[in-house]
Amino acid sequence: MKTEVENREFRMHNHSEQSRGKMPTIVCVFLNVFLGSISVITVCGNLLVIISIVYFRQLHTPTNALILSLAVADLLVGALVFPLTIEFSISSCLYHEDIFCKVRSSFDITLSTCSILNLCCISVDRYYAVCQPLAYRTKISSHVIVVMILVSWGVPGVVAISLVGFNRAKCGQNCFFTVVLGKILIVLITFYFPLLVMICIYLKIFFVAQKQAHSIQSMKNSGTSVSKMERKATKTLVIVMGVFLLCWLPSFLCTTVLTFSNASQPGPLVEILNWLALSNSTFNPFIYALFYRWFRSAFRMIISGKIILGDFTNFKLF
Repeated sequence: MKTEVENREFRMHNHSEQSRGKMPTIVCVFLNVFLGSISVITVCGNLLVIISIVYFRQLHTPTNALILSLAVADLLVGALVFPLTIEFSISSCLYHEDIFCKVRSSFDITLSTCSILNLCCISVDRYYAVCQPLAYRTKISSHVIVVMILVSWGVPGVVAISLVGFNRAKCGQNCFFTVVLGKILIVLITFYFPLLVMICIYLKIFFVAQKQAHSIQSMKNSGTSVSKMERKATKTLVIVMGVFLLCWLPSFLCTTVLTFSNASQPGPLVEILNWLALSNSTFNPFIYALFYRWFRSAFRMIISGKIILGDFTNFKLF
């Protein structure tokens, strides 16, 4: 009798385990497919930008050099950070060696920060192009562009390696804090300072564009052209800053709160916000490249395979 009861309990236990395991497996498969698709879109979108700038000589400009640097950083986010974060999000890093957590944290901090700093450099470039066009070639020389790119890549790399290298905590205990603490320690130079710079610069650009539009109105007495210029400038700045803030601000605010509240578990909310922040690398090619018709022309030629059939390096895109 005792054996029969034990067998029945054993079968019930196995059935319960299977019932509990079925749903997590389905969820994990869905997350892998969904997040993997975002990773592929991120890589492909930024790869189009990279090929366009490298291949077409007409796109060899200082501004596009910064966009190229941004696209490389975002492509690496999609190719390296996304897959590692998928594994981290599903397992919470509890079943991996400490080296996995450090590698993932290093890539996350370095490439995400590099992407943000590249965006900041692009805003500085746009400031001189719009607000000081006569001094643009002097202020934004090839040497200055190289320095901007080196700083955008060098600073995040050094900081990430230092922070992750000095972390001695066990993966199962504090892997999450390797990422959180790393971000909060450099939050001022990697997010809030670049954010402040971009907000000030884009506001200045907007006011200068409005002033130029009113000057045109006084010369041509055409309210229609002014209205179009103001709407276009407003739309551009709203999209640029809106997408950046939407993606990054919730994650950094949540990271700050959790770090000072000594939270022990990342939780679903933090993972969702982290993915929202990483998705900025997916949106960047569409914001900074598809905004311009010459990039759209380049994309069509690349996707159609025309550049394989002949030499179009000197093709006039605009």
